[in-house]
Amino acid sequence: MEVQKIPFREIPHLSTKDIAYATQDEKLKPFYQYTVHRESFPQVIADKKEDPINRKALVDALQKQYEGLETTDLVQANIRKLGDDNTFTVTTAHQPGLFTGPLYYIFKIISTINLAEQLGNTYPDYQFVPIFISGAEDHDFEEVNHTRLFGKDITWENDESGGVGFMKTKSLTPVLAELKGILGDSDDAQRAYALVEEAYTSHERYGRATHHLVNQLFKDHGLVVVSMDDPALKRLFIPYIKQEIFTQPSQKLINEAQEALEAAGFGEQAHAREINFFYLQDQLRSRIVQEGDHFTVLDTDIKWTRDQLEKEIDDHPERFSPNVVMRPIYQECVLPNLAYIGGGGELSYWLERKKQFAHFGLNFPMLIRRNSALWVDRGACKRMDKLGLTAKDIFEETESLIKRFVRDETEHEVDLGPEKGKLHQLFQAVAEKAAAIDPTLKKKALAEGAKQLKSLENLEGRLMKAEKQRHETAINQIRSLKDKLFPGNGLQERQENFLNFYLRYGNEFFETLKEHLNPLEEGFVVFLDR
Repeated sequence: MEVQKIPFREIPHLSTKDIAYATQDEKLKPFYQYTVHRESFPQVIADKKEDPINRKALVDALQKQYEGLETTDLVQANIRKLGDDNTFTVTTAHQPGLFTGPLYYIFKIISTINLAEQLGNTYPDYQFVPIFISGAEDHDFEEVNHTRLFGKDITWENDESGGVGFMKTKSLTPVLAELKGILGDSDDAQRAYALVEEAYTSHERYGRATHHLVNQLFKDHGLVVVSMDDPALKRLFIPYIKQEIFTQPSQKLINEAQEALEAAGFGEQAHAREINFFYLQDQLRSRIVQEGDHFTVLDTDIKWTRDQLEKEIDDHPERFSPNVVMRPIYQECVLPNLAYIGGGGELSYWLERKKQFAHFGLNFPMLIRRNSALWVDRGACKRMDKLGLTAKDIFEETESLIKRFVRDETEHEVDLGPEKGKLHQLFQAVAEKAAAIDPTLKKKALAEGAKQLKSLENLEGRLMKAEKQRHETAINQIRSLKDKLFPGNGLQERQENFLNFYLRYGNEFFETLKEHLNPLEEGFVVFLDR
Protein backbone atom coordinates (compact mmCIF):
# COMPACT_ATOMS: atom_id res chain seq x y z
CA MET A 1 0.00 0.00 0.00
CA GLU A 2 1.43 3.35 -1.08
CA VAL A 3 0.40 6.32 1.09
CA GLN A 4 0.70 9.95 0.05
CA LYS A 5 -0.30 13.11 1.88
CA ILE A 6 -1.61 16.19 0.06
CA PRO A 7 -1.71 19.56 1.87
CA PHE A 8 -5.24 20.66 2.73
CA ARG A 9 -4.70 23.91 0.82
CA GLU A 10 -4.52 21.85 -2.39
CA ILE A 11 -7.88 20.13 -1.84
CA PRO A 12 -10.58 22.19 -3.62
CA HIS A 13 -13.43 20.34 -1.89
CA LEU A 14 -12.64 21.84 1.53
CA SER A 15 -14.04 25.13 2.79
CA THR A 16 -11.87 28.18 3.41
CA LYS A 17 -12.59 28.06 7.14
CA ASP A 18 -11.78 24.35 7.35
CA ILE A 19 -8.42 24.87 5.67
CA ALA A 20 -7.71 27.94 7.80
CA TYR A 21 -8.12 26.05 11.05
CA ALA A 22 -6.34 22.90 9.84
CA THR A 23 -3.34 25.04 8.88
CA GLN A 24 -3.54 27.17 12.08
CA ASP A 25 -4.33 30.47 10.33
CA GLU A 26 -3.40 33.40 12.58
CA LYS A 27 -6.82 35.00 12.03
CA LEU A 28 -8.49 32.15 13.94
CA LYS A 29 -6.15 32.24 16.95
CA PRO A 30 -8.52 34.26 19.17
CA PHE A 31 -11.15 31.55 18.81
CA TYR A 32 -9.29 28.52 20.17
CA GLN A 33 -7.21 27.86 23.25
CA TYR A 34 -4.45 25.42 22.33
CA THR A 35 -2.13 25.03 19.36
CA VAL A 36 -2.47 21.56 17.87
CA HIS A 37 0.83 19.98 18.94
CA ARG A 38 1.66 17.00 21.12
CA GLU A 39 3.73 19.37 23.26
CA SER A 40 0.59 21.36 24.18
CA PHE A 41 -1.00 18.53 26.14
CA PRO A 42 0.74 19.06 29.54
CA GLN A 43 -0.94 22.47 29.68
CA VAL A 44 -4.29 21.03 28.60
CA ILE A 45 -4.00 18.40 31.34
CA ALA A 46 -3.17 21.01 33.98
CA ASP A 47 -6.13 23.13 32.92
CA LYS A 48 -8.59 20.23 32.73
CA LYS A 49 -7.68 19.14 36.26
CA GLU A 50 -9.42 22.31 37.46
CA ASP A 51 -12.79 21.11 36.14
CA PRO A 52 -15.03 19.35 38.71
CA ILE A 53 -15.50 16.00 36.93
CA ASN A 54 -17.55 13.40 38.83
CA ARG A 55 -15.48 10.39 37.87
CA LYS A 56 -17.36 7.88 39.99
CA ALA A 57 -20.69 8.78 38.41
CA LEU A 58 -19.10 8.53 34.97
CA VAL A 59 -17.60 5.09 35.61
CA ASP A 60 -20.81 3.77 37.15
CA ALA A 61 -22.85 5.02 34.20
CA LEU A 62 -20.51 3.49 31.61
CA GLN A 63 -20.36 0.13 33.37
CA LYS A 64 -24.14 0.07 33.33
CA GLN A 65 -24.23 1.03 29.64
CA TYR A 66 -21.95 -1.88 28.78
CA GLU A 67 -24.05 -4.47 30.61
CA GLY A 68 -25.17 -7.14 28.16
CA LEU A 69 -22.59 -6.16 25.53
CA GLU A 70 -19.76 -8.51 24.64
CA THR A 71 -16.63 -6.43 24.85
CA THR A 72 -12.94 -6.78 25.70
CA ASP A 73 -10.87 -6.58 28.85
CA LEU A 74 -9.21 -3.50 27.34
CA VAL A 75 -12.51 -1.64 27.08
CA GLN A 76 -13.49 -2.61 30.63
CA ALA A 77 -10.08 -1.56 31.90
CA ASN A 78 -10.38 1.79 30.12
CA ILE A 79 -13.75 2.40 31.77
CA ARG A 80 -12.28 1.66 35.20
CA LYS A 81 -9.29 3.91 34.49
CA LEU A 82 -11.65 6.86 34.13
CA GLY A 83 -12.05 6.76 37.91
CA ASP A 84 -8.36 7.68 38.26
CA ASP A 85 -7.47 11.38 38.49
CA ASN A 86 -4.53 10.80 36.14
CA THR A 87 -6.73 9.45 33.33
CA PHE A 88 -8.04 11.73 30.58
CA THR A 89 -10.03 11.28 27.42
CA VAL A 90 -9.79 12.30 23.78
CA THR A 91 -13.18 12.36 22.14
CA THR A 92 -15.07 12.33 18.88
CA ALA A 93 -18.79 12.13 18.22
CA HIS A 94 -21.29 11.53 15.46
CA GLN A 95 -24.94 10.90 14.77
CA PRO A 96 -25.84 7.18 14.60
CA GLY A 97 -25.69 6.85 10.80
CA LEU A 98 -27.14 3.79 9.07
CA PHE A 99 -24.47 1.03 9.17
CA THR A 100 -22.21 3.87 10.48
CA GLY A 101 -23.08 6.11 7.53
CA PRO A 102 -20.29 7.91 5.62
CA LEU A 103 -16.72 6.69 5.64
CA TYR A 104 -15.42 9.62 7.68
CA TYR A 105 -17.35 8.20 10.67
CA ILE A 106 -14.67 5.49 10.73
CA PHE A 107 -11.85 7.96 10.12
CA LYS A 108 -12.92 10.03 13.14
CA ILE A 109 -12.87 7.02 15.41
CA ILE A 110 -9.50 5.73 14.23
CA SER A 111 -8.01 9.23 14.49
CA THR A 112 -9.19 9.32 18.12
CA ILE A 113 -7.82 5.88 18.95
CA ASN A 114 -4.45 6.82 17.46
CA LEU A 115 -4.25 10.08 19.36
CA ALA A 116 -4.93 8.32 22.67
CA GLU A 117 -2.14 5.83 21.92
CA GLN A 118 0.30 8.59 20.92
CA LEU A 119 -0.36 10.51 24.11
CA GLY A 120 0.05 7.36 26.20
CA ASN A 121 3.47 6.75 24.65
CA THR A 122 4.54 10.39 25.07
CA TYR A 123 3.22 10.98 28.62
CA PRO A 124 3.50 7.67 30.52
CA ASP A 125 2.57 9.30 33.85
CA TYR A 126 -0.99 9.66 32.56
CA GLN A 127 -3.54 7.38 30.95
CA PHE A 128 -5.61 8.29 27.90
CA VAL A 129 -8.90 6.74 26.84
CA PRO A 130 -10.44 7.13 23.35
CA ILE A 131 -14.12 8.04 23.53
CA PHE A 132 -16.84 7.90 20.88
CA ILE A 133 -20.12 9.68 21.61
CA SER A 134 -23.10 8.43 19.63
CA GLY A 135 -25.66 11.21 19.23
CA ALA A 136 -28.78 9.16 19.90
CA GLU A 137 -30.89 12.18 20.82
CA ASP A 138 -30.60 13.88 17.42
CA HIS A 139 -33.97 13.94 15.66
CA ASP A 140 -32.90 14.72 12.09
CA PHE A 141 -33.84 11.31 10.73
CA GLU A 142 -33.10 12.29 7.11
CA GLU A 143 -29.44 12.79 8.01
CA VAL A 144 -28.93 9.27 9.36
CA ASN A 145 -31.43 7.06 7.52
CA HIS A 146 -29.34 6.31 4.44
CA THR A 147 -25.97 5.09 3.27
CA ARG A 148 -24.24 4.39 -0.05
CA LEU A 149 -22.86 0.97 -0.86
CA PHE A 150 -21.26 -0.08 -4.17
CA GLY A 151 -22.93 2.81 -5.94
CA LYS A 152 -26.39 2.04 -4.53
CA ASP A 153 -28.26 4.12 -1.99
CA ILE A 154 -29.91 2.27 0.89
CA THR A 155 -32.63 4.17 2.78
CA TRP A 156 -34.37 3.29 6.03
CA GLU A 157 -37.98 4.40 6.24
CA ASN A 158 -40.26 4.49 9.27
CA ASP A 159 -43.11 6.56 10.70
CA GLU A 160 -41.49 7.37 14.03
CA SER A 161 -40.43 10.79 15.30
CA GLY A 162 -38.25 12.10 18.10
CA GLY A 163 -34.66 11.13 18.82
CA VAL A 164 -33.37 8.64 16.26
CA GLY A 165 -31.60 6.58 18.92
CA PHE A 166 -34.97 5.72 20.47
CA MET A 167 -36.49 4.43 17.23
CA LYS A 168 -37.35 0.74 17.01
CA THR A 169 -35.01 -1.53 15.07
CA LYS A 170 -37.79 -3.79 13.77
CA SER A 171 -38.41 -1.33 10.93
CA LEU A 172 -34.86 -2.10 9.72
CA THR A 173 -35.85 -5.60 8.53
CA PRO A 174 -36.31 -4.60 4.84
CA VAL A 175 -33.13 -2.52 4.98
CA LEU A 176 -31.13 -5.49 6.23
CA ALA A 177 -32.61 -7.64 3.46
CA GLU A 178 -31.52 -5.03 0.90
CA LEU A 179 -28.05 -4.92 2.42
CA LYS A 180 -27.74 -8.69 2.23
CA GLY A 181 -28.68 -8.66 -1.44
CA ILE A 182 -26.10 -5.99 -2.27
CA LEU A 183 -23.30 -7.70 -0.35
CA GLY A 184 -23.82 -11.06 -2.07
CA ASP A 185 -23.13 -14.62 -0.93
CA SER A 186 -19.34 -14.83 -0.68
CA ASP A 187 -17.77 -15.90 2.61
CA ASP A 188 -16.47 -12.35 3.18
CA ALA A 189 -19.92 -10.92 2.44
CA GLN A 190 -21.59 -13.29 4.87
CA ARG A 191 -19.13 -12.37 7.62
CA ALA A 192 -19.68 -8.64 7.02
CA TYR A 193 -23.45 -9.06 6.96
CA ALA A 194 -23.47 -11.15 10.14
CA LEU A 195 -21.56 -8.38 11.94
CA VAL A 196 -24.19 -5.81 11.02
CA GLU A 197 -27.21 -8.07 11.40
CA GLU A 198 -26.24 -9.09 14.93
CA ALA A 199 -26.05 -5.45 16.03
CA TYR A 200 -29.38 -4.41 14.53
CA THR A 201 -31.39 -7.47 15.53
CA SER A 202 -30.08 -7.90 19.08
CA HIS A 203 -31.56 -4.67 20.41
CA GLU A 204 -34.97 -3.07 20.37
CA ARG A 205 -33.70 0.52 20.01
CA TYR A 206 -31.52 1.94 17.24
CA GLY A 207 -29.15 3.82 19.56
CA ARG A 208 -28.31 0.66 21.45
CA ALA A 209 -27.79 -1.21 18.17
CA THR A 210 -25.34 1.48 17.02
CA HIS A 211 -23.48 1.20 20.32
CA HIS A 212 -23.23 -2.56 19.73
CA LEU A 213 -21.91 -2.20 16.16
CA VAL A 214 -19.23 0.39 17.01
CA ASN A 215 -18.16 -1.70 20.00
CA GLN A 216 -17.79 -4.78 17.80
CA LEU A 217 -15.69 -2.88 15.27
CA PHE A 218 -13.32 -1.19 17.73
CA LYS A 219 -13.41 -3.06 21.03
CA ASP A 220 -9.96 -4.53 20.40
CA HIS A 221 -8.56 -0.99 20.38
CA GLY A 222 -10.11 -0.05 23.71
CA LEU A 223 -12.62 2.45 22.32
CA VAL A 224 -15.26 3.40 24.87
CA VAL A 225 -18.65 4.25 23.36
CA VAL A 226 -20.74 6.67 25.41
CA SER A 227 -24.51 7.14 25.18
CA MET A 228 -25.17 10.66 26.43
CA ASP A 229 -28.93 10.14 26.90
CA ASP A 230 -28.07 8.36 30.16
CA PRO A 231 -30.12 9.75 33.11
CA ALA A 232 -27.11 9.45 35.45
CA LEU A 233 -24.94 11.54 33.12
CA LYS A 234 -27.73 14.06 32.54
CA ARG A 235 -27.93 14.52 36.31
CA LEU A 236 -24.36 15.88 36.22
CA PHE A 237 -25.58 18.41 33.68
CA ILE A 238 -28.42 19.85 35.83
CA PRO A 239 -26.63 23.07 36.92
CA TYR A 240 -25.82 23.92 33.30
CA ILE A 241 -29.35 23.12 32.10
CA LYS A 242 -30.82 25.48 34.69
CA GLN A 243 -28.37 28.26 34.00
CA GLU A 244 -28.94 28.11 30.25
CA ILE A 245 -32.73 28.01 30.49
CA PHE A 246 -33.21 30.58 33.24
CA THR A 247 -30.44 33.10 32.50
CA GLN A 248 -29.95 32.38 28.76
CA PRO A 249 -26.28 33.40 28.39
CA SER A 250 -25.27 31.42 25.30
CA GLN A 251 -27.05 33.33 22.55
CA LYS A 252 -25.33 36.64 23.33
CA LEU A 253 -21.89 35.04 23.75
CA ILE A 254 -22.12 33.06 20.52
CA ASN A 255 -23.51 35.97 18.53
CA GLU A 256 -20.51 38.02 19.68
CA ALA A 257 -18.15 35.24 18.59
CA GLN A 258 -19.87 34.99 15.22
CA GLU A 259 -19.56 38.73 14.66
CA ALA A 260 -15.84 38.54 15.47
CA LEU A 261 -15.42 35.57 13.12
CA GLU A 262 -17.21 37.44 10.36
CA ALA A 263 -14.92 40.43 10.90
CA ALA A 264 -11.98 38.03 10.50
CA GLY A 265 -13.42 36.82 7.19
CA PHE A 266 -15.31 33.71 8.29
CA GLY A 267 -19.04 33.01 8.36
CA GLU A 268 -21.19 31.71 11.20
CA GLN A 269 -21.92 28.01 11.66
CA ALA A 270 -24.65 27.45 14.27
CA HIS A 271 -27.77 29.44 15.12
CA ALA A 272 -27.99 30.13 18.85
CA ARG A 273 -31.41 30.59 20.41
CA GLU A 274 -32.58 32.12 23.66
CA ILE A 275 -32.97 28.59 25.08
CA ASN A 276 -30.81 25.89 23.52
CA PHE A 277 -32.64 22.80 24.75
CA PHE A 278 -35.22 20.39 23.44
CA TYR A 279 -37.73 18.51 25.57
CA LEU A 280 -37.32 14.80 24.98
CA GLN A 281 -39.90 12.05 25.38
CA ASP A 282 -40.95 8.99 23.40
CA GLN A 283 -41.68 10.17 19.83
CA LEU A 284 -40.94 13.77 20.83
CA ARG A 285 -37.98 16.15 20.68
CA SER A 286 -39.25 19.73 20.51
CA ARG A 287 -37.76 23.08 21.44
CA ILE A 288 -38.33 24.72 24.79
CA VAL A 289 -39.26 28.41 24.53
CA GLN A 290 -40.14 31.10 27.04
CA GLU A 291 -43.47 32.85 26.65
CA GLY A 292 -43.92 35.54 29.27
CA ASP A 293 -43.73 33.97 32.72
CA HIS A 294 -44.12 30.44 31.38
CA PHE A 295 -41.95 27.94 29.53
CA THR A 296 -43.55 25.81 26.83
CA VAL A 297 -42.61 22.99 24.47
CA LEU A 298 -43.34 23.93 20.85
CA ASP A 299 -46.16 22.06 19.10
CA THR A 300 -47.36 20.52 22.38
CA ASP A 301 -49.57 21.42 25.33
CA ILE A 302 -46.66 21.07 27.76
CA LYS A 303 -46.25 24.20 29.88
CA TRP A 304 -44.48 25.11 33.15
CA THR A 305 -43.99 27.96 35.52
CA ARG A 306 -40.37 28.59 36.48
CA ASP A 307 -40.76 26.60 39.72
CA GLN A 308 -42.47 23.74 37.90
CA LEU A 309 -39.76 23.63 35.25
CA GLU A 310 -37.00 23.65 37.86
CA LYS A 311 -38.63 20.66 39.54
CA GLU A 312 -38.97 18.88 36.19
CA ILE A 313 -35.24 19.37 35.55
CA ASP A 314 -34.38 18.02 39.01
CA ASP A 315 -36.72 15.03 38.65
CA HIS A 316 -36.08 14.18 34.98
CA PRO A 317 -32.86 15.71 33.61
CA GLU A 318 -32.82 13.00 30.90
CA ARG A 319 -35.76 14.77 29.27
CA PHE A 320 -33.68 17.86 28.52
CA SER A 321 -31.72 17.43 25.33
CA PRO A 322 -29.05 19.99 24.37
CA ASN A 323 -28.93 21.35 20.85
CA VAL A 324 -25.70 21.94 18.92
CA VAL A 325 -24.99 25.05 21.06
CA MET A 326 -25.09 23.28 24.42
CA ARG A 327 -23.94 19.80 23.41
CA PRO A 328 -20.22 20.66 23.76
CA ILE A 329 -20.85 22.02 27.27
CA TYR A 330 -22.60 18.78 28.24
CA GLN A 331 -19.78 16.65 26.89
CA GLU A 332 -17.04 18.60 28.63
CA CYS A 333 -18.79 18.79 32.00
CA VAL A 334 -19.11 14.99 32.08
CA LEU A 335 -15.78 13.82 30.63
CA PRO A 336 -12.19 14.48 31.78
CA ASN A 337 -11.60 15.47 28.18
CA LEU A 338 -8.52 17.07 26.63
CA ALA A 339 -9.29 17.21 22.93
CA TYR A 340 -12.19 17.00 20.52
CA ILE A 341 -11.56 15.50 17.08
CA GLY A 342 -14.00 16.59 14.39
CA GLY A 343 -14.46 17.56 10.77
CA GLY A 344 -14.31 21.06 9.37
CA GLY A 345 -18.02 21.76 9.89
CA GLU A 346 -17.96 20.55 13.48
CA LEU A 347 -14.89 22.55 14.42
CA SER A 348 -16.50 25.62 12.87
CA TYR A 349 -19.20 25.63 15.52
CA TRP A 350 -16.70 24.76 18.28
CA LEU A 351 -14.75 27.89 17.27
CA GLU A 352 -17.79 29.91 18.32
CA ARG A 353 -17.74 28.47 21.86
CA LYS A 354 -14.63 29.76 23.65
CA LYS A 355 -16.37 32.59 25.55
CA GLN A 356 -19.32 30.32 26.27
CA PHE A 357 -17.03 27.78 27.94
CA ALA A 358 -15.42 30.54 30.00
CA HIS A 359 -18.85 31.68 31.15
CA PHE A 360 -19.81 28.18 32.30
CA GLY A 361 -16.45 27.72 34.05
CA LEU A 362 -15.26 24.79 31.93
CA ASN A 363 -11.96 24.31 30.16
CA PHE A 364 -12.13 24.71 26.40
CA PRO A 365 -10.56 21.56 24.89
CA MET A 366 -7.99 21.36 22.14
CA LEU A 367 -9.74 21.21 18.78
CA ILE A 368 -8.20 18.78 16.32
CA ARG A 369 -9.16 18.42 12.68
CA ARG A 370 -9.88 14.76 11.98
CA ASN A 371 -8.01 12.90 9.27
CA SER A 372 -9.47 12.98 5.78
CA ALA A 373 -8.62 10.20 3.37
CA LEU A 374 -9.20 8.78 -0.09
CA TRP A 375 -8.88 5.06 -0.74
CA VAL A 376 -7.86 4.16 -4.32
CA ASP A 377 -8.22 0.46 -5.08
CA ARG A 378 -5.97 -1.54 -7.37
CA GLY A 379 -8.12 -1.15 -10.48
CA ALA A 380 -8.31 2.62 -10.08
CA CYS A 381 -4.54 2.79 -9.49
CA LYS A 382 -3.90 0.93 -12.76
CA ARG A 383 -6.16 3.35 -14.61
CA MET A 384 -4.39 6.33 -13.05
CA ASP A 385 -0.99 4.94 -14.05
CA LYS A 386 -2.16 4.30 -17.61
CA LEU A 387 -3.44 7.89 -17.88
CA GLY A 388 -0.33 9.31 -16.22
CA LEU A 389 -2.31 10.86 -13.36
CA THR A 390 -0.89 11.51 -9.89
CA ALA A 391 -2.72 11.42 -6.56
CA LYS A 392 -2.79 15.22 -6.60
CA ASP A 393 -4.17 15.31 -10.16
CA ILE A 394 -7.31 13.38 -9.33
CA PHE A 395 -8.54 16.08 -6.93
CA GLU A 396 -8.71 18.56 -9.81
CA GLU A 397 -12.15 19.48 -11.19
CA THR A 398 -13.10 17.01 -13.94
CA GLU A 399 -13.34 19.34 -16.94
CA SER A 400 -10.20 21.21 -15.93
CA LEU A 401 -8.34 17.90 -15.58
CA ILE A 402 -9.55 16.75 -19.01
CA LYS A 403 -8.43 19.98 -20.69
CA ARG A 404 -5.02 19.75 -19.09
CA PHE A 405 -4.73 16.09 -20.06
CA VAL A 406 -5.59 16.92 -23.69
CA ARG A 407 -3.08 19.77 -23.79
CA ASP A 408 -0.37 17.49 -22.41
CA GLU A 409 -1.17 14.63 -24.80
CA THR A 410 -1.82 16.48 -28.07
CA GLU A 411 0.86 16.93 -30.70
CA HIS A 412 -0.74 20.24 -31.65
CA GLU A 413 -1.03 23.50 -29.75
CA VAL A 414 -4.66 24.18 -28.81
CA ASP A 415 -4.07 27.00 -26.33
CA LEU A 416 -4.56 30.32 -28.11
CA GLY A 417 -3.64 32.33 -25.02
CA PRO A 418 -0.65 34.08 -26.63
CA GLU A 419 -2.68 34.94 -29.73
CA LYS A 420 -5.55 36.29 -27.61
CA GLY A 421 -3.06 38.44 -25.74
CA LYS A 422 -1.66 39.89 -28.97
CA LEU A 423 -5.17 40.54 -30.30
CA HIS A 424 -6.10 42.38 -27.10
CA GLN A 425 -2.98 44.55 -27.35
CA LEU A 426 -3.68 45.25 -31.04
CA PHE A 427 -7.19 46.55 -30.42
CA GLN A 428 -6.02 48.56 -27.40
CA ALA A 429 -3.60 50.32 -29.76
CA VAL A 430 -6.32 50.77 -32.39
CA ALA A 431 -8.67 52.21 -29.76
CA GLU A 432 -6.07 54.76 -28.65
CA LYS A 433 -5.48 55.89 -32.26
CA ALA A 434 -9.20 56.14 -32.85
CA ALA A 435 -9.68 58.18 -29.69
CA ALA A 436 -7.03 60.65 -30.81
CA ILE A 437 -9.04 61.33 -33.97
CA ASP A 438 -12.54 61.08 -32.51
CA PRO A 439 -13.13 60.15 -28.80
CA THR A 440 -16.48 58.58 -29.67
CA LEU A 441 -14.73 55.97 -31.83
CA LYS A 442 -12.73 54.47 -28.93
CA LYS A 443 -15.73 52.56 -27.58
CA LYS A 444 -16.52 51.20 -31.06
CA ALA A 445 -12.93 50.01 -31.52
CA LEU A 446 -12.93 48.25 -28.14
CA ALA A 447 -16.27 46.60 -28.94
CA GLU A 448 -14.87 45.32 -32.23
CA GLY A 449 -11.86 43.97 -30.33
CA ALA A 450 -14.11 42.15 -27.87
CA LYS A 451 -16.03 40.65 -30.81
CA GLN A 452 -12.84 39.41 -32.45
CA LEU A 453 -11.57 38.03 -29.12
CA LYS A 454 -14.82 36.11 -28.69
CA SER A 455 -14.38 34.62 -32.16
CA LEU A 456 -10.87 33.52 -31.23
CA GLU A 457 -12.17 31.93 -28.01
CA ASN A 458 -14.82 30.04 -30.01
CA LEU A 459 -12.12 28.78 -32.34
CA GLU A 460 -10.03 27.69 -29.36
CA GLY A 461 -13.03 25.74 -28.07
CA ARG A 462 -13.44 24.01 -31.43
CA LEU A 463 -9.76 23.10 -31.45
CA MET A 464 -10.09 21.64 -27.96
CA LYS A 465 -13.24 19.74 -28.98
CA ALA A 466 -11.46 18.25 -31.99
CA GLU A 467 -8.55 17.11 -29.82
CA LYS A 468 -10.96 15.68 -27.24
CA GLN A 469 -12.50 13.53 -29.96
CA ARG A 470 -9.06 12.15 -30.75
CA HIS A 471 -8.65 11.21 -27.06
CA GLU A 472 -12.23 10.12 -26.45
CA THR A 473 -11.33 6.76 -24.87
CA ALA A 474 -8.89 8.30 -22.39
CA ILE A 475 -11.35 11.10 -21.54
CA ASN A 476 -14.10 8.58 -20.81
CA GLN A 477 -11.67 6.72 -18.56
CA ILE A 478 -10.93 9.97 -16.68
CA ARG A 479 -14.65 10.62 -16.20
CA SER A 480 -15.20 7.06 -15.02
CA LEU A 481 -12.27 7.29 -12.60
CA LYS A 482 -13.49 10.59 -11.19
CA ASP A 483 -17.05 9.27 -10.79
CA LYS A 484 -15.73 6.27 -8.90
CA LEU A 485 -13.38 8.14 -6.55
CA PHE A 486 -15.55 11.25 -6.16
CA PRO A 487 -19.17 10.04 -6.29
CA GLY A 488 -21.58 12.85 -7.01
CA ASN A 489 -18.53 15.08 -7.51
CA GLY A 490 -17.98 14.98 -3.73
CA LEU A 491 -15.35 13.46 -1.49
CA GLN A 492 -15.44 9.68 -1.18
CA GLU A 493 -15.35 9.93 2.61
CA ARG A 494 -18.64 11.86 2.61
CA GLN A 495 -20.46 9.40 0.37
CA GLU A 496 -19.29 5.80 0.65
CA ASN A 497 -19.83 3.37 3.52
CA PHE A 498 -16.97 1.46 5.13
CA LEU A 499 -18.49 -1.87 4.02
CA ASN A 500 -17.38 -1.10 0.44
CA PHE A 501 -13.82 -1.57 1.65
CA TYR A 502 -14.29 -3.91 4.59
CA LEU A 503 -15.85 -6.50 2.27
CA ARG A 504 -12.77 -6.46 0.05
CA TYR A 505 -9.99 -5.97 2.59
CA GLY A 506 -11.45 -7.22 5.89
CA ASN A 507 -9.67 -6.10 9.06
CA GLU A 508 -6.65 -5.11 6.96
CA PHE A 509 -8.66 -2.04 5.95
CA PHE A 510 -8.87 -0.86 9.57
CA GLU A 511 -5.28 -1.78 10.33
CA THR A 512 -4.00 0.18 7.32
CA LEU A 513 -6.02 3.22 8.34
CA LYS A 514 -4.78 2.90 11.89
CA GLU A 515 -1.17 2.73 10.77
CA HIS A 516 -1.33 5.94 8.76
CA LEU A 517 -4.01 8.24 10.20
CA ASN A 518 -2.44 10.78 12.55
CA PRO A 519 -4.72 13.71 13.47
CA LEU A 520 -1.74 15.78 14.63
CA GLU A 521 -0.37 15.84 11.06
CA GLU A 522 -1.96 18.18 8.54
CA GLY A 523 -2.89 16.88 5.10
CA PHE A 524 -5.30 14.72 3.11
CA VAL A 525 -4.19 11.07 3.18
CA VAL A 526 -4.40 9.11 -0.08
CA PHE A 527 -4.13 5.31 0.04
CA LEU A 528 -3.01 3.78 -3.26
CA ASP A 529 -3.40 0.00 -3.49
CA ARG A 530 -0.61 -0.72 -5.94
